[in-house]
Amino acid sequence: MSAEGKPDTEQRKHLLRQLLEQRGAGGAPAAEAGPGAAARVEKLEDAREVDAFHARMRHLAGLGLSDPCFHSLEGPAAGTVVIGGRTLADFSGYNYLGLAADPRVKRAAQDAIEQYGTSASASRLASGQRPVHAELEQEIASFLGVEDALVLTAGYATNVTILGHVLGPRDLVIHDELAHNSILLGCQLSHARRLPFAHNDLDALDDLLRRYRGDVEKALIVVEGAYSMDGDFPDLPRLLAIRRKHGAAVFVDEAHSLGVMGPTGRGIGEHFAVDRREVDLWMGTLSKTLSSVGGYVAGPGKLLRYLKYTAPGFIFSAGMPPASAAAALAALRLLRAEPWRVAKLAANCALFLEEARAAGLDTALSGSTAVVPVVVHDSVRCLRLAARLFEGGINVFPMTYPAVAEDQARLRFFISSEHTMEQLRGAVSTVARLLGELRATAA
Repeated sequence: MSAEGKPDTEQRKHLLRQLLEQRGAGGAPAAEAGPGAAARVEKLEDAREVDAFHARMRHLAGLGLSDPCFHSLEGPAAGTVVIGGRTLADFSGYNYLGLAADPRVKRAAQDAIEQYGTSASASRLASGQRPVHAELEQEIASFLGVEDALVLTAGYATNVTILGHVLGPRDLVIHDELAHNSILLGCQLSHARRLPFAHNDLDALDDLLRRYRGDVEKALIVVEGAYSMDGDFPDLPRLLAIRRKHGAAVFVDEAHSLGVMGPTGRGIGEHFAVDRREVDLWMGTLSKTLSSVGGYVAGPGKLLRYLKYTAPGFIFSAGMPPASAAAALAALRLLRAEPWRVAKLAANCALFLEEARAAGLDTALSGSTAVVPVVVHDSVRCLRLAARLFEGGINVFPMTYPAVAEDQARLRFFISSEHTMEQLRGAVSTVARLLGELRATAA
């Protein structure tokens, strides 16, 4: 304990770990009780993990750290956002090309509501679909240069249901160790053998396939077009060479690369100018660049037809609301018609990254994408920095243990084509100044 009666640095870190650890979300899970030793719980609200969560939240308040979650946004977010009547520079959302508030996108959604109502009301397989659903799928397939596409109601559910469906117990799935939670859950649901490889280490991927490919029926490699924690991406041409060498299939999640990578925003495939047919499924979300909600998979017509009739998360779920499909369709058409948005985003990303590195900030592996982390290396300091930035008019979300390792605690800046040069430079200089002050205070 410090002389002032406050917890010292190590004590604060220990308390923060206790607060943030969730069962199954980092570290080892609680030990299982022996036979007959479990306490009886009759109501879910009385479960020990629920009580532990609330105790940890009280610890957080006791450390003087405010909850950074669930701010009430009073309008659309792109370069700025209004929270509590204040206008802040916003770096917390994925509206990469600024289309979420575009009048043409909003009008498309409004027109769809007038024509089709607010809900698809049932599964598209069971009760039919609205024309806008098929139009959106055709537009996605055309934009990506593949034969067909399928849209679902959520990006998270897309990964879970498709990966859980195309693999089985006789198969192998090998994924990057930093794959999104939805990928991990889909792989687990499939009951295929699951092997992670070190982040972007394609030598390790090659070795795993060499050792295990011969034991299974199907082998699927799963990677992301741009990783949401570090803003980096895989060497796709080399990955495809490994795929050919071992006879494996490939699934690429483009949630953070569609509209961001490539001269016209067609993603990592365009960035590397690969043959689209070498990737079995291109997956993406509609909630980021395409300013709506939902997910899609795109690829060969034979495979997509099979998925439209058999994927559980599609056939047993109500279809995407027509307004959401119409908004995504309008945004995609604007992306095609206005490639200057992609160029502006690329310039903003390059400027922010250059300024951050020049200021001595640790930007980890980021490069050529709209995700730029600023690694703070301490969860308590990261939360304090986010709070001080918020007070100073900058909205950015902290990622702390156990979402990342304690020494990798960070702020994640999501860059938009709507940001001005002044906002980007101002954010970097403010972060550098406040971080320096916090480090000096700690010292």
